[in-house]
Amino acid sequence: MKNFLDLVKKRHSIRKYKPDPVPREMIEKCLEAARHAPTACNKQSWKFHIVEGELKNRLVEVSLGGVFVPNKWASTVPVIAVIAMNLDLIIHRVGGKVSGVDYHMVDAGIAGEHFVLQATELGLGTCWIGWFNKKAVKKLLDIPAGWDVPAMIGLGFPDEEPIDKNRRHISEISDFKADD
Repeated sequence: MKNFLDLVKKRHSIRKYKPDPVPREMIEKCLEAARHAPTACNKQSWKFHIVEGELKNRLVEVSLGGVFVPNKWASTVPVIAVIAMNLDLIIHRVGGKVSGVDYHMVDAGIAGEHFVLQATELGLGTCWIGWFNKKAVKKLLDIPAGWDVPAMIGLGFPDEEPIDKNRRHISEISDFKADD
């Protein structure tokens, strides 16, 4: 990558993957990038559950079946990273009530984005999964009460060409203000 903006533009949601396993070193680099994400009060209140093999197949079956069929493409992905976040941190609960900001979600989102950008730099494809059966995921992976699962990320070697992103013009997403 020439620069960060090139990397961001290269990241796409991939929904078809080669069956090749993802080397552990590549997954660990993605986790290392996530580990360096900023978090509220530096609490690092998330954990990435890396799911592969037969357990990944069961995860897809129990969490993405039924009404969650639009994510059926996940059966082709070799790895799913499940992001879990600890809801029991007092500082986040109190701070969230005072400010109206869900710091757990913000922290998990930043860490997840660090993960997917690192994956992109490594030539891996990713896709955020937000439509799934949380209860089934928590039960299968034995994620304790007091933790939530806001998202999962498919990870693997792409077996499709990315579709160009149709993005709104910068003038539609920004509004510059200043006191003069």
